[in-house]
Amino acid sequence: MGMLKSISISNYILIDELDIEFDKSLNVITGETGAGKSILINAIDIVLGGKCSKDMIKTGADKAIIELTANITNENASNILKYNEIELDNNEIVISREITQTSSKFRINGTLVNLSLIKEIRNYILDIHSQHQSYTFMQPKYHIKLLDSYAKSTCGDLLEEYSKLYKDYLALKTKYNELKNQSDMTESQIDFLKFQIDEIESASIETVNEDEELQKESSILENAEKLKELTGSTSWSLSGDDNSILSALSTIKMNLSKAVQLDNSLNELEEQFIEANELLHDVSSSLRDYSQNMDNDTERLNEIQERLFLLDKLKRKYGGTLEDVLNTYDKLKEEYSHIENSSYEIEKVEQKINQSEYDLKKLAKTISEKRKNYAEVLSALIVDVLTKLELPKCRFEIAVNEIPLCENGIDDVEFMISTNVSEPLRPLEKVASGGEISRVMLALKSIFAQNDDIDTVIFDEIDTGISGKTSQAVAEEIANLAKYRQIIMITHQAILAAKANRHFYVKKTQGDSTSVRIYTLSEEDRLNALAELASGEITDESLNLAKTLIN
Repeated sequence: MGMLKSISISNYILIDELDIEFDKSLNVITGETGAGKSILINAIDIVLGGKCSKDMIKTGADKAIIELTANITNENASNILKYNEIELDNNEIVISREITQTSSKFRINGTLVNLSLIKEIRNYILDIHSQHQSYTFMQPKYHIKLLDSYAKSTCGDLLEEYSKLYKDYLALKTKYNELKNQSDMTESQIDFLKFQIDEIESASIETVNEDEELQKESSILENAEKLKELTGSTSWSLSGDDNSILSALSTIKMNLSKAVQLDNSLNELEEQFIEANELLHDVSSSLRDYSQNMDNDTERLNEIQERLFLLDKLKRKYGGTLEDVLNTYDKLKEEYSHIENSSYEIEKVEQKINQSEYDLKKLAKTISEKRKNYAEVLSALIVDVLTKLELPKCRFEIAVNEIPLCENGIDDVEFMISTNVSEPLRPLEKVASGGEISRVMLALKSIFAQNDDIDTVIFDEIDTGISGKTSQAVAEEIANLAKYRQIIMITHQAILAAKANRHFYVKKTQGDSTSVRIYTLSEEDRLNALAELASGEITDESLNLAKTLIN
């Protein structure tokens, strides 16, 4: 069996330094009223992921450190640690939390870890039962979780399967609603969508750069006359008459040829000149052709301008560029296609929903039957424990009533109780007194402790509202529970404290500053503590009573 082995605390609230070791069975915490008995429980809670603040740092200190050593035997917890590359040393781990003014850090065996891992490990090693948890247990919405927890050996896989199917079912319903919303578009909306598609489609956009190419062509046509004049004039200057540039170059060519005959070193320059001369002839010819073919094509210009007007209109409506227009077109086509196919899609999804609902109801019915069987067993066990806890006339029933399909199946679960023969069964939250609640909670813990994987159970004042024979019964039940699980509990009753395997005493001291000390009591000190707890003072009579309780 796993257990909490020890805890070390430094500069936490009113504790300067503390090092204590826990027993593997029953550990009790007692002390004067207001001494701070819950401080140890709170420290355990905090090191295992509970809420904290910088206010928990002892006045005058820079930081608070809580370090918890635990023995881990749970296979799931071990696997989680190994997955996170944290090695166990003889099945032991050391969990620490350092709280500073600006941060809070967790470590396991010296390795820095996050809060989620701490909480995941906590689920396998510790269950803290507080007054708040008692309130939670009272709420009907929590009762189905308790029943399922008890039945997990049989129903666990079924519930996981149901949860997965239910998520798929909800996803299908979401898809169905989306398709219905699309199909519920008005006829005018659909007509407008079709108009938009046709408007872009009829434009027959050739390329995403069509508008740029048309702009270039338009600019040329708008300047046709000037281009014809400039290119024609240039061509004439190059080769138009005897006074042209090319005519003059012919004379230069002849002179250069004669020079080469006199000095062949000029041969290369002659070749360069010939190439340039030929190039100018080509330029002159091209310019002449360009000028002769350049017409003032007003019809083509009008066509281009009309086309550009259309493209600009489309860009204003559907995007800043033709590429945007074409992307919008694709989206509109896709949307229209969805609408066209919506009836078919809706029908197909509806069939899947019906099948999913059928499968869920079938599985939910199976789960419900098992829940009812386990409800009877658990109810009988609770009654048995409550009878031992001085509620002999108690009746307890776990009501399982059918409701419409939901995330938990088709069951509404509620704990019903009657503590008097003459009283009918009523919801637990409306009937039970403080003492009765404590006993119901203890009964549940006792039963669940023998079935779950949690090694340590902490009771924060489970003895609220009980006394006399009931206290004796509760003490015996807790002692019995300690055979299966490590128990750490705060108590105000000597009869419960007397069952302890280890007794811690909390004392608050007032000097220059207030501090809390926690002592592990020796046998002699334990007798004194029990005597004081039993009668409020240490006397021969109370000491004899304490000895009687221990024996």
